[in-house]
Amino acid sequence: QVQLVESGGGLVQAGGSLRLSCAASGRSFKFHYMGWFRQAPGKEREFVAAISWNEVTTYSDSVKGRFTISRDNAKNTVSLQMNSLKPEDTAVYYCATESAGVIQRTTNWGYWGQGTQVTVSS
Repeated sequence: QVQLVESGGGLVQAGGSLRLSCAASGRSFKFHYMGWFRQAPGKEREFVAAISWNEVTTYSDSVKGRFTISRDNAKNTVSLQMNSLKPEDTAVYYCATESAGVIQRTTNWGYWGQGTQVTVSS
């Protein structure tokens, strides 16, 4: 059974940093995209970042230059280093894997974690 488990969320002041991690189990995803999405209260889930099997990265404009996605295929994990955090980054962050098609679309991802809360205070 495939399972994705996120960790590393929490409360941080604006300008601070957090590192999210996601561990996948049940099968290897080393040949699949892995990605991060987020959902703020009252808003739709949105794309944050993704990394291909050969470590090509894609970011949303809102996080480009502040967030860095990375993966460890040996450990079946993906991480998101978040720097210079802003209050508008407050959301539940979800990791996902096995994308087919446009990676920015939530409907194109096959597996999701349960999410981890990130709260940025001003």
